[in-house]
Amino acid sequence: MLNTENNILNDITENYKHIMDNIAQAAIQSKRNPEDIELVAVTKTVPVEYIRHAIDLGVRIIGENRVQELISKQQVLDMKACQSHLIGHLQSNKVQKIVGQADMIQSVDSLHIAKKIDFYSSQTNTVTNILIQVNIGNETQKSGVLPEDLEELIHQILVFSRIKVKGLMAIPPACDSEEEAKPYFDSMYTLFNKMSERKWGNDSVNFQYLSMGMSADYQTAITCGANLVRVGTALFGSRN
Repeated sequence: MLNTENNILNDITENYKHIMDNIAQAAIQSKRNPEDIELVAVTKTVPVEYIRHAIDLGVRIIGENRVQELISKQQVLDMKACQSHLIGHLQSNKVQKIVGQADMIQSVDSLHIAKKIDFYSSQTNTVTNILIQVNIGNETQKSGVLPEDLEELIHQILVFSRIKVKGLMAIPPACDSEEEAKPYFDSMYTLFNKMSERKWGNDSVNFQYLSMGMSADYQTAITCGANLVRVGTALFGSRN
């Protein structure tokens, strides 16, 4: 058993090195500084000992899909040098639990959720950093605001004093190749730049992060402008 665990830890070490090399290459290819690209290690269902090892290797952001899993893991991990991001869909009845627990909520997709985040942030005297999730493929089964409704949603969120809009997040449609995914990433980058150039007249909006790209396509996402990439399987291996 110990041997198997050591093998897994060694695999994570090698995977991490490989991912960081790929990130650097993709950044250089797009004439960017590799240090400007941040890895979000997706830790859904990953045992704590493997997450701890990844943090020791240099992972500085972990991303969780479920509120309870994020909270329970934070309680046993040393998070002094590491942030936690909620990257999964946030249900209305879980907002109270996550506010004050996550360093960033990447999946805000409606005024209703933003209003609840602002309310509970006020109750706990905190400010919550968010990304707005965009449904870039206009898929009915996926969460996210439609691109044409994004600007209106941002204006609506501006009234909330306890929320900082830090950028955008997207999960493109499932594609058979990185080339097939590229137009969606390009569209997100265009949208990100368009929103960045707006004069919002409010310092609670600062388009700092574009979160897109996962294990299968993070290099393409970086070449298209992503500076946050969410990688799980390529780092920790296939989930049970």
